[in-house]
Amino acid sequence: MTPFESANPAAPLAGLVVLDLTHVLAGPFCAHTLADLGARVIKVERPGTGDDTRAFPPFVGEESAYFATLNAGKQSIALDLRADEDRDIFDQLLAASDVVLENYRPGVMERLGFGWEVLHRRYPRLIYGAVSGFGHTGPEAGKPAYDMVVQARGGVMSITGEEGGPPVRVGASIGDIVAGMYLTQGGLSAPFYRAQTGLGRKVDIAMLDAQLAIQEHAIAITTATGTPPGRTGARHPTITPFSTYRAADGFFVIAAGNDAMFRSLCAALPLPLAEDPRFATNAARCEHHALLKRLIEAVTLGAPAAHWITVLEAAGLPTASVQDMAAVLKDPQLLARNMVLPVAANPGGASFTAPGNPIKMSGLPEPTARPPAPRLDADRQAILDWLDGS
Repeated sequence: MTPFESANPAAPLAGLVVLDLTHVLAGPFCAHTLADLGARVIKVERPGTGDDTRAFPPFVGEESAYFATLNAGKQSIALDLRADEDRDIFDQLLAASDVVLENYRPGVMERLGFGWEVLHRRYPRLIYGAVSGFGHTGPEAGKPAYDMVVQARGGVMSITGEEGGPPVRVGASIGDIVAGMYLTQGGLSAPFYRAQTGLGRKVDIAMLDAQLAIQEHAIAITTATGTPPGRTGARHPTITPFSTYRAADGFFVIAAGNDAMFRSLCAALPLPLAEDPRFATNAARCEHHALLKRLIEAVTLGAPAAHWITVLEAAGLPTASVQDMAAVLKDPQLLARNMVLPVAANPGGASFTAPGNPIKMSGLPEPTARPPAPRLDADRQAILDWLDGS
């Protein structure tokens, strides 16, 4: 199998060629998702250094586990887009591709002579996907941004952290990841337009926009009451009980999302609170959330978390232990869903562990391993040979 033959011709994106100029996280996450769905992803990197994440720890030997997780199964070619010979190769790649992805600061591609307007004239079927901190329009389009910058400015940090404590960045890089997800959605919708018109479209995703788009409760609370919500720790701002609770050996979560579930919770613990007017409705429970938590924990501190999870699950209540990543990687449900996969080693290199594909689709076989992440420029000759034959 050549690097440009799909491992699964029945995959929904088999035959789609994606030219991936992106680096670090948001763009590579999008390209990684497209590859999971069968696309051929050609990663264009800077000569000498490549994607910044090749230098990100942790390392196994000399290879970055961070890079391997996001770039497994892609092919790599190093091109200097200021050098005439490499620009010619890049033009050939553009002509042979369906989608080009970039996450440079707005204006960089235009200065290189490869901005949307130019590419749309030369390659009218090409879909152009861009992700940046603030988008390609607006008074601050040119500003740089990282994940924490958009989490802060987009309001996420204002509602993350313990009540009365300082604002906290969400542990996962949701500023990048969510933008990468929206870029994937936009990139997958554009071919429908092309099928009707023969024309590609530009998809412009701002990390800041994406942070606002995911805050359904914060927006609703602010616009309905005139007061923005603050930090509530693990507690849901408008549903109670919906938080972490202490057991004898640590924390677990209870998510009783309606009055019927609360009555089931009271029966399971047991707690004589179902008819108490302070807790009889969700609005009342939210008003008295601190007292309710103390009453629940007066019971749950008497036994380990595993005991309460067994009791609550038997009552049909949503609950879970708070697992660290070592436990997550051994979780039987995730293993059964093929969500923990080995990343194959390059010759003489290291193997890694990466998430599986969360998009489960009929007719899309589950892989048992991911192919290796490419070494910098390792696929140059294969790519050039493919261009010569395309």
